Amino acid sequence: MNTSAFHAGTVAVIGRPNVGKSTLVNALVGAKVSITSNRPQTTRHRLLGIATFPHGQLLLVDTPGLHREQSRHGGKAMHRAMNRAARGALEGVDAAMLVIEAGRWDDGDTLAYDALREAKVPVVLVVNQVDRTKDKTQLLPFLAEVSKDRDFASVHPVSALKRKGLEPLVESVLKLLPQQPALYAEDEITDKSQRFLAGELLREQLMRQLGAELPYATTVEIERFEEEPSEKTGAMYRIGAVIWVERDGQKAIVIGKAGARLKEISTKARLSMEALFGCKVFLETWVRVREGWSDDEAALKAFGYE
Repeated sequence: MNTSAFHAGTVAVIGRPNVGKSTLVNALVGAKVSITSNRPQTTRHRLLGIATFPHGQLLLVDTPGLHREQSRHGGKAMHRAMNRAARGALEGVDAAMLVIEAGRWDDGDTLAYDALREAKVPVVLVVNQVDRTKDKTQLLPFLAEVSKDRDFASVHPVSALKRKGLEPLVESVLKLLPQQPALYAEDEITDKSQRFLAGELLREQLMRQLGAELPYATTVEIERFEEEPSEKTGAMYRIGAVIWVERDGQKAIVIGKAGARLKEISTKARLSMEALFGCKVFLETWVRVREGWSDDEAALKAFGYE
C-alpha cells in the first residue's frame, strides 16, 4: 500500500437519534459492523468502524444519538451512559461528521453541533436521507440555511442507505486527517469482538420486531461463545445468549405464543451472525427478568455499558 499520500485518522460520527449514523458507518466500511433499526437510540455503545480506501483510512466512531436525558425511552442511568459514550467519542479525534436529516434541523441537531464546537475539531456536515426529499428544489435552500453562521469544513448531501454521495464525502474527510500509514490492517472492519457483535445482532432483532416501547427495556448478554470444528464448514460458533427484560409481562411478550416470537427473533439473529462471521452458528436464547436494570448503574456496568 502506497503511504506517500495516505491519510488516516479517527472521525467521530455524531448526531441526534435516528438520523442514520450507523447506516452511514456501515456503508463506508462496506460491511455491517453497527446495528440499525427504525427505532431511535438503537445504538447504545461506542463502536469503531474501519473503512480503508486506496489513499486513506477512516476510523469511524459510531455513537449513540445525543439526546436530552429526560427522554421517555429507558432508564435515566442508561441515558446518562449513552450520552457519556457519545460525548466521550469526541476525545482525541481528528475530525467529526455531524449527521442530520435532509430538510430538518431541530434542537437535537443544535445539541450535537454545540458539543462539536466545544470539542474544537473540524466538522463535516452530512445531510443524510436526501433520497426521501420529494421536492429537490428545497434541498439547496435548506443546505444554505443550516450552513449559515455555522462553521463546517464542507457540506455533503448523501443517501447512506443507497450509498449515494459517499465518494466526495470520503475525499473531504480524508483531507482533514494526518498524513500517515494505515492504523489497522486492510481486512479489519471493527475493533469490537465477535462476541460483542453477536449480542448486538440479537438486540437488533429485538429493536426491529418488538413494539414501540418494549425494545428499550431489553438488553442482551452473551453467556457463551465457543468455536467448534465442523466437518462441512470447517468451523461453527456455539453461542448462548440471555435477553434481559425488566418485568415478567415483558418476558411473555418477547417469548410470544408457544415461543413463536422468540424463535423468529433468534432465527433472524442467527442468519445475520452467519452472514457476518462466514460460518455456521448454533444459537440458544433465554429470556430472564432483572427489574429496573436500565436505571441501575451496577447492572449497566455488568452488561458492558460503561
